[in-house]
Amino acid sequence: MSRGSHGRLYLVPAPLDFGCAVQGPLLQVLPAGTIEVAARLTHWICENAKSARALLKRVGEVQPLAAPVREQAIVELPRDVHKKGDHEGGFDARPLLAPALEGHDVGLLSEAGMPAVADPGASVVRAAHQLGVEVVPLVGPAALLLALAGSGLNGQNFAFVGYLPQEAAARTQRLRELEALALRTGQTQMFIETPYRNAAVWDALLKALQPATRVCVASGLTLPQAMVRTLPVNAWRQQPAPVANDTPAVFAIGR
Repeated sequence: MSRGSHGRLYLVPAPLDFGCAVQGPLLQVLPAGTIEVAARLTHWICENAKSARALLKRVGEVQPLAAPVREQAIVELPRDVHKKGDHEGGFDARPLLAPALEGHDVGLLSEAGMPAVADPGASVVRAAHQLGVEVVPLVGPAALLLALAGSGLNGQNFAFVGYLPQEAAARTQRLRELEALALRTGQTQMFIETPYRNAAVWDALLKALQPATRVCVASGLTLPQAMVRTLPVNAWRQQPAPVANDTPAVFAIGR
């Protein structure tokens, strides 16, 4: 329990192997302290309840759970929230934190990585601050930071811009805007994409950007097949596409 009458909101990172056929040992990607907190929580707010239960089963294999998975109180964020994003303030998540107001610690969980960073959950964190509920981010993998650290691009000045437009002409225009900003200011521009659009994004990158612009692509981070590689566009044009249409990836452009 937290100090006073409220519980805490713990931001619990999840391994980046969501949806992968082979999942590695949990202790390789989550520190013991994070697993310990996750094991004692019994109230959860998540992106997907099925995924949350699967992770709790993995946690339970390392440390006994405070309650069996079937007895855990797990609520999902509304579908519109985790599909369209919840960072603009349009969703009131305060009702989801009722258990915290009753004194229960609550875990916030996304399907992979850190909740509320390139994932839904910001509305829950915002609500916690409004209600006076202490927010405690836990240590674990964050794909964006791992990709940036491994890119060789500017890690002192960078921006994550979310998803690119789906329409081809708008996507090309956005890429050129981001390239211009990166080349002018030195600020690394990072984005992600739904895996099934990887090929379209990669083709647009190679066609839209200048030959000397450096592009990083990172995928499978923390997994045996992890790849982080940065090359100028003109070098990438001589090679096969580095990511398939079934692999989550982080892209970055810079100078």
